[in-house]
Formats: sequence, structure tokens, C-alpha cells
Amino acid sequence: MTRTLLVAAAIGMLLAPRAFAADMAVPRVYTKAPPAVVDPGYDWSGFYAGLNIGYGWGRSGTTADFIDSGGGALLSSSRGTFDLNGVTGGGQIGYNWQRDMFLAGIEADFQGSGQKGSIDALCAGAPAGLQDGVCTPGHRGDNTFDPALPVAFNLTQKLDWFGTVRGRLGVAVAPRVLFYGTGGLAYGRVSTSGSVSAINVGGFPGADGGTFTPVAASFSSSTTKVGWSAGAGIEGAFADNWSARFEYLYVDLGTVSGSIATPVIALSGAPLVVGYRSHVTDNVLRFGVNYRFGGPVAAR
Repeated sequence: MTRTLLVAAAIGMLLAPRAFAADMAVPRVYTKAPPAVVDPGYDWSGFYAGLNIGYGWGRSGTTADFIDSGGGALLSSSRGTFDLNGVTGGGQIGYNWQRDMFLAGIEADFQGSGQKGSIDALCAGAPAGLQDGVCTPGHRGDNTFDPALPVAFNLTQKLDWFGTVRGRLGVAVAPRVLFYGTGGLAYGRVSTSGSVSAINVGGFPGADGGTFTPVAASFSSSTTKVGWSAGAGIEGAFADNWSARFEYLYVDLGTVSGSIATPVIALSGAPLVVGYRSHVTDNVLRFGVNYRFGGPVAAR
């Protein structure tokens, strides 16, 4: 019995250190997490300048009037709309103020334009069986008459250049991505040229055998108009001082008008006057690149 107790005690002494070690808690090592990477943002504030290129889909809503200068009567009037399409390009300069994610600014730009279009108008000649037309007389002889012939008018217009001075309001939907709306003053020069051609029908009253005399006149003029503009765009900064934008702009330059006295004989025997009134608008899509002056700073 004594020997059995001694053997049991010896085995217990041998197993005790292992059990004690198994019961000890494994110490945990705590390490500090690396700091989170924080985007310092982008500040759009400051002066900037840049270049742009685009395409304009312009429209000219034009009314052509044929007037008898003998009494001022309006003999015929026709209205039509034609396109003034072409490439535009130029530069812009501006200043931005940013507060948090909101932005206000002012911008001026100047654009050269290749936008051009034309329209034709006609004052009808004499209907079948009649002598006089809408704008011009025919000739009646003893046994026959020579009917009046139509008067043709061609008008060509070109938007030579235009510019704007606009305010901008925007929101930075991401530190380097800006959505904005814009609107303000617009101005531009519209060049207009045209020609009038007809055949004067004449001869001795009551004598057969009328005369047919071709006549023509042409004119050109340029005028600078002031109107308004509005649009919207998206701009993204791709470097600390550089950004690119895509912008839509609507421009309304109001109405240009003019008239020309022609050698065409009107119904009263006085010269025929041809006038025009054109409402000029433009829709421009353009891509631009800007450089912001001053070093990069975090948005406030």
C-alpha cells in the first residue's frame, strides 16, 4: 500500500507542470492600427484660364418682306428657319470661390465661329391667266398680255464670333469632380449678305410685244448684338492645377434686320424694297482645358 501511494505521488509530480502550463492563458499582443488615408480634398478657388473647342448648332428664324416703296404697302412676307452650323473655338478666363462643397464663380470667354447658313424666299409671279403678280406688274398688249415673273431673294448669314460673361454656381460631388450651372451676358457679330433677282416685264401700253429686262441687286452688312446665355457642365481635375470640362451653352443674340432698295419695278411703278428680320440663337457643345493659378491646397 505504501509503495502504491509513492508511485502515484511520483506520477502526479511529473504531470503537474504540463497541466499548469496548459491552464495558463496565452498572452495577446495588441498593435496600433495604421492611420486611415484621408483625402485632403481639392480647392477649386482662384484664377484660371484655358482653351476650348466645340461645335455649334445655330438657328436663324428669318422673315423676308417684299414692300412697294411707292406707298409702303407690304406685298408679300414669308418666314423660314435655317441652320447656322459649324466649328467654334476660343478661350476662357475666370475666378472661383469655394466653401465646403459649394462653388461660385465668374467667367468670360471669347469664341471664333465658322457657323454659316442660307435661305431662299420668293415673291410669286402672276397666276395662270392673270397679268400681274404679287409684287410686280405684267404687260398687256392689244391682243395678248405678258404675265409678271417671280422675284427671288437669297439670304446668307454667318456668326463671325461671340463671347459671354457669365456667373457660375456649382457643387463638388467629389473633391475633384464639379457639376455647375452658368448664365449671363452674351454678345456676337452676325454678318448678313443677300441678293435679289427678277425680270421686269414692260413695253408700250396697249402694244403687243413686251420687254423682259433682267435686274439684280446685292448687299452685305455686319452687326454686333447683345443677348443672353445659359448652360451647364461637368469639370474634373486630373492634376493639381489642371482640369478638363465638357460644357453645353445656349446663346440668344436677339434679332438682326436690314433692307435693300432694288431695281425691280413694284406694282405702283416704284422700286421694290426687300427687308429681312432674323432671330439668331445657338446651341454649343464644347470641350475645354483649364489651368488654375497658384499651388494646390486642400478644400476648406
